[in-house]
Amino acid sequence: MLDRRLHLHLASWLGQWPAGPGLHVVSSRRRAHPAWDGRLRPAVAVGAGRSTVLSVAPDRVARVRALADLPPDRLVPALPAAVGLPDWATHDGPFRWSLAPAPLPDVGEWIRPTSPGLPPWLRLFDNDVLVVRAADGRYLAGAGVKRHDAYGHELAVGTAPEAQGRGLARRLVAQAARRVLDEGAVPTYLHERGNQASARVADAAGFPDRGWRSFGVYPR
Repeated sequence: MLDRRLHLHLASWLGQWPAGPGLHVVSSRRRAHPAWDGRLRPAVAVGAGRSTVLSVAPDRVARVRALADLPPDRLVPALPAAVGLPDWATHDGPFRWSLAPAPLPDVGEWIRPTSPGLPPWLRLFDNDVLVVRAADGRYLAGAGVKRHDAYGHELAVGTAPEAQGRGLARRLVAQAARRVLDEGAVPTYLHERGNQASARVADAAGFPDRGWRSFGVYPR
């Protein structure tokens, strides 16, 4: 049985969940309003088994439904133009979540995203970020929480080149996931299909690949 928090998150984030077999293009006003970082996410899809829900703004439903019969390798590249943003990027990869993060030791400290010395991507967050610093204060690794709604929070993680290979990313993801669960939401984790480093981090942090898929259109 699907966790209730995950069910509510997908219904809220996409505009509908679940759906029958096939691709279902659904209308959601959330696609026409800024997301967690103040930027649009004009197309977001999650697929589980034979069913996929593709969420777009109300005024783009007809245009995107006209593409519904395309195979996935043609559908995803066609989405930016279909939602009126032909120069935007696409994402396609596993959709993961965890109710039992790996029992890895905590490694980071929660600080404000406006703290000095953080990389630009961590400054996009409007809530505390989880950061590992060296003894001299240099940034080594960090994680942020994308609070999509009250039920589902997506994790993002990054590591400075000089700190890679130390296992920091997996520990940060597990630590952030425990906080999300404590807050009453379910932690999710997305990455590109070919990103093997992110896949290893997810596996080690307790986010198994269940064969679910997420794709969509994102700002560059």
